[in-house]
Amino acid sequence: MRLRTVLATATAGLAAATCLTATATVPANAHADSQYTHACSPSVSLDRFSDALDKTTYEGTFVGNFSALAVDHRDGSLAAVSDRSSLFSLDSQTLAPKGVVPLADESGAALDSEGLVVDRDGTRLISSETEPSVRRYSRDGKILDRLPVPQALKVAPAGRAVSNGTFEGLTLLPGGRTLLASMEYALSGDSAGIVRFQTWQRTPATGGHFELGAQYAYRADTGLGVPEVQATPDGRLLVLERGFTAGVGNTVRLYLADPRRATDTSGIENLTDPTGQDGVRLIKKTLLADIVNCPSLGATAKQPQPNPLLDNIEGMAITGYSKGRLKVLLVSDDNQNAVQTTRFYYLRVRI
Repeated sequence: MRLRTVLATATAGLAAATCLTATATVPANAHADSQYTHACSPSVSLDRFSDALDKTTYEGTFVGNFSALAVDHRDGSLAAVSDRSSLFSLDSQTLAPKGVVPLADESGAALDSEGLVVDRDGTRLISSETEPSVRRYSRDGKILDRLPVPQALKVAPAGRAVSNGTFEGLTLLPGGRTLLASMEYALSGDSAGIVRFQTWQRTPATGGHFELGAQYAYRADTGLGVPEVQATPDGRLLVLERGFTAGVGNTVRLYLADPRRATDTSGIENLTDPTGQDGVRLIKKTLLADIVNCPSLGATAKQPQPNPLLDNIEGMAITGYSKGRLKVLLVSDDNQNAVQTTRFYYLRVRI
């Protein structure tokens, strides 16, 4: 999200996800411990981090501004999207870029691309928070389809969303029939911190196309937004919450959330009770870890941070799953800014 540039400058199916482990080889500039005992919490540990791609270029394109990651389960490769309209293919073991294609909207204008899903046929579903939108792209960047978006979720004055606060997260639920996008911030008229998660459904009756589905409400912690969501193999969600305070640094928390019994809020104009006492069942969430509590492992920060490991973490992918344990890869968006870092984080998460 480009707002982070301003703030930083001011201070200076998934059930098959075992195919990509991202731990067999330690990339250049990575820090590792063979015992994997670097606990962030009882549920989360940090294997290592890598700054290998920070401030690098590939085929004339800046490698950074990463806002989302996704695994292509057909071959185990890793895709990454930049919010400056670039779609990268990365080596799943070394992170080295293997390809890049430009992205654009129907008129050829650049996207503020934020969310990424690799569908079962290899096409890329990418959200942009400009309008907002979700489009389907071929691997070479050609637009194939565009999904409908509820009017209320569009940026004002067309709708009630705030600029730079719309579709940040995007994930495909197990079974491949439900797509979910998370808004980053609340709509005008909704209580602060209450963000909406929009779904789309596809069935044989829809010809395989996604149509609007249910919508749910999620309460983010005070002062934080939702930059990413990822579906777990059992249908729950990993949710990243993030904030930034000038002179202090980033707050990044990882939650496990369950939307399965939440109220469909698509017909509710205003969500004004953050406690849920108005009869609206919010998505339940459980804190897995506050990343500030992870060991720094020798990381350094280019601006004030409560833990030098922290940066503007924005992308997340589940890269492996076995017996209730996930391998999770995070990435920070450096906003092409000298005081921020493109950093990958290798986590193990027990759910």
